[in-house]
Amino acid sequence: MTATISTPCSRELGDELRRLRETCTQFHGRAMAIQLGWDPSKVSDIELGKVRASEIDLVQYLATCGKDIDFVNEFRSRYYNAFDLYFAQVPDNLRTLAMTEAMATKIISLDIMTMPGLVQVEEYARELFVDSHIEAPEDIEKYVRARIERQAIMRKPNRPECLFYVHELALRMRLGSAAVREDQYLRLLFNTHILRIVPTNVVAFRYPCVLYEFEKASPVVFSETDMAQVFAQDKVAVARARRLFQRLDAVALDEEQSRSKLMEYISGLREDSHGSGTDLA
Repeated sequence: MTATISTPCSRELGDELRRLRETCTQFHGRAMAIQLGWDPSKVSDIELGKVRASEIDLVQYLATCGKDIDFVNEFRSRYYNAFDLYFAQVPDNLRTLAMTEAMATKIISLDIMTMPGLVQVEEYARELFVDSHIEAPEDIEKYVRARIERQAIMRKPNRPECLFYVHELALRMRLGSAAVREDQYLRLLFNTHILRIVPTNVVAFRYPCVLYEFEKASPVVFSETDMAQVFAQDKVAVARARRLFQRLDAVALDEEQSRSKLMEYISGLREDSHGSGTDLA
């Protein structure tokens, strides 16, 4: 067992081990340690993703949970890079991202072409998946439900402090009906977060980015495409993200200006619905 810096992936896989213990054995943490002949803190540290378990540790743990060699080998292959300061995974692995959001004390994000996932209304999220034609139609509802369930952290008493930078291009995207877009604008306007709009004349920013900060863990930078999720915990990546958000602070509209800009878009939709009938944002 090797002490190291925990990562989103190590914490997610540690939590998977905890769930296996709870569902496949009758042992609580201390009893599991006694069964394995370990110090009680070792089980806790591994399940929290705070330390790297050795291959022998993993085999012993998973065997106690009744898992066969095929399961052990598959888990070991995922665990091998769990503590890397940079790692990528397929975008349909939602647990790592959900755990990262749930643990964060502060979330700062930049979205360019779409609204932030944590404040998307259900119909807007569904239109995104339908319009992309990437996800299998039978899987769309699963992904929509997962996105909406992630938003529960916004209703917690100790919810993270959130600052969303949204490029005006995202407001201009004609995704879904005018009613869907109006609902989405209203969610941005009245939800519990800070929103700042990046004007269309600011074109230097090309990729979405999120910075997560935690009470007892190192900051994490996250970026996502349709093909992969990338988590970076390296100091250089974190420093670059902080410079990005410092620059955004200088060029984005302030909170009041952003609210006024949103109201302009809402008013434009309502005027169109009572005018010529054109569906413009």
